[in-house]
Parts: sequence; structure tokens; C-alpha cells
Amino acid sequence: MLSQKQLFLLNTAQTSDFPRLLEIEKAEGIYLYDVDGRAYIDLVSGFAVSNIGHRHPQVLKAIQDQLEKYLHLTVYGEFVQSPQVKFAARLAEVLLPTDLSSVYFTNSGTEATEGALKLAKRFTNRSQIISFNNSYHGSTHGALSVMGNEYYKQAYRPLLPDINFIQLNKTEDLEQITSQTAAVIIEAIQGEAGVQVPDIAYFKKLREKCTKTGTLLIIDEIQTGFGRTGKLFAFEHYGIKPDILLLAKGMGGGMPIGAFIAKKSVMDCLKSNPILGHITTFGGHPVSCAAGLATLDIIIQEQLVNTVAAKEQLFRELLVHSKIKEIRGKGLMLAMQLDTFEQVEGVSKQCITNGLIIDWFLHCDTAMRIAPPLTIAINKFEKLAKLY
Repeated sequence: MLSQKQLFLLNTAQTSDFPRLLEIEKAEGIYLYDVDGRAYIDLVSGFAVSNIGHRHPQVLKAIQDQLEKYLHLTVYGEFVQSPQVKFAARLAEVLLPTDLSSVYFTNSGTEATEGALKLAKRFTNRSQIISFNNSYHGSTHGALSVMGNEYYKQAYRPLLPDINFIQLNKTEDLEQITSQTAAVIIEAIQGEAGVQVPDIAYFKKLREKCTKTGTLLIIDEIQTGFGRTGKLFAFEHYGIKPDILLLAKGMGGGMPIGAFIAKKSVMDCLKSNPILGHITTFGGHPVSCAAGLATLDIIIQEQLVNTVAAKEQLFRELLVHSKIKEIRGKGLMLAMQLDTFEQVEGVSKQCITNGLIIDWFLHCDTAMRIAPPLTIAINKFEKLAKLY
């Protein structure tokens, strides 16, 4: 009889020739447990998904309560579904200073990107999109078109036309934004580039340039949202407002969900010419929305954002070694810079041996990703120090 790992390799589509092949049986809090009962501290959070840890009791209860009522009913936007309504209203409440009050729920972050690109082009009646070198916004065709790494795009061309790329923090490149630009799409912190943080002054100039040219500013918070950087949303660090906000990953407490959010006056253009300008069958699934609302409430009620800065400082104090060149990032979205991929691979394997889950970045394979659940307790750092 074939083992689970053999069936995984035989029947489950693979994304590389070297999967981790950890067979996880259970997850709880900051831990993953394999089939032998061995515990691993998750320092990746399912790639910024499990901000409140794995299987938070309040999220499980919200899921169970919704299961007793209904699952999928019809395509998004037709029926009044309480989980969608409550979650959208709660998001609008926390985003009140931005006037972003119209939430379009999707299944994932890449779908949020797709919807936002369409919305920007439809609202402005322009075609040009500007993105950034080494950016990552998903891997569907539209999202791939605004990815700033040719290696991952070359096999799939032609992609969307009229996409230009500029360099993060290079002020002179902002002159490429003109009255012909529909949108600029930017990560609040570049994730897959190895956690590259924009300068505050640069972000303010970007906002000013977009406002001057009538260009919509799309801020991608798919990795940074829901407390990861020490603010509920990372754009708060820069003192600016987006025109369209992208959310996903940490949004659902482990359930699949995403969203693009804009002012109602902007979002409403998708209703006509053509009607149903953007549609989805499973976007805003009631179970995912129930989990999402519970997740947001947990982050606020447990004041998790207020604990992030202290935990970041502890990581920075622990991560001192002659081979560590730099620690970059904000909050619990950090990159540990080494010299070579061979070093990164070696550290990653040793971490697995020591019971730690750690990883690297799509566009920066010489740095390690450190992004634990926000719920990681201070006393766990003692164990991490011993393992380290």
C-alpha cells in the first residue's frame, strides 16, 4: 500500500522538485505536529496566514456556528448574507479614516489583485499600470503581469500590455506616473523581495503624485495586513491613504478569503457598462467571512498589535551571528540576510531538525523569512534562543 507521501507525489500537483514533505497531522497555536507527534514552532505562519495562530478557539466557534446555518448559496453579490454584511461593515469601521467602505470579497490575494486592476482601469478609463521591480502580487495572468521578476514571467508571455516598472524608493522614477496611468500598485512592504521597507518620505511623494495625476494608488497588504507589522494595516506607518486596498492571507484565521476595498463611488463603476463588471462564485464564502470577522475581533480584543514591537525587538536581539548581514523589516515581518542560498538552505534544514519551520523568499533566496503568529508568547523566545 502506498504511503501518504508517495500518494502526495503521485497525485497532488507539484510546484517544485524538492517539496519539504513534512507530513502534518495537527496544528494548534504556534505549533505544527507531524504524524509522529513531534512539535514544530511555526515561524512562517503559513506564509503570513496564521496571524492569530492555528485553530484559534474563537475562529473554530464562528466556523461551527455558520456551518449550522448555511454554506454556499449563490454567486457573490446577489443575496444578503449575514457573514458578508457583518464582516464588510466591521472592515469599513476600522478603515473609517480612509473612507474605504466598499468591500469586494474574493477567494484569495491574487484574485483581489485581479479585481483591483480591473477596477482601476474601469474607473479611470486608462490602461497603463505601474508596478515595482521585485514586486509580488500573485501568480494568475493579471497579477503575474505586475510581478517585478522576469524569471517567473518569461514562460507565460504575452501578458497584460502597458505595464511599466519602477524602482522602490527611487524618487525620480515617480515622473513615469502621468495622466495616462490608471494605477500604481505597491506592496506596503515588499515581501518576496526579502522584506524591503519603503521610505516614509517616498511613500508620501508617491501618494502626492498619484493624487496630482488622477492615478489610483493600490496598496497591497496581502502579507502585511491584520497586525503583522505592528499596525493593523501597514499603510498606517506612512501616514497616507490608499485608493484601493488589497487584503487576504491573515484575513481569515486560516480560511481562504481575500478582498479589494475602495470608496463606494469608485467601486460602484463595476455595476454597469458592463453589468456584472466583476463576478465570482465562491468569493465571500459565508464560512470564510464568519472566520474573518472572528479573526479581526480577536486581533482587536486581544490587542495583538500592541505586542508586536516588543516581539520584533526580541528577535533582533536573538539574531546576532557573524554570518547574519542584516535584519530587515517591521514588526513580525522580518528577513534575516545571509550571503548565499547554500547558507539559507543549510539553516533551513537545521531549523527543521531543531523543530522550527522557517523559509526564504521568492525574489531573495539569500535571506530567511521570519513571520511567526502574532500570538507567540514572550516565554517561547527562551526556547528559540536555546534552539538557535
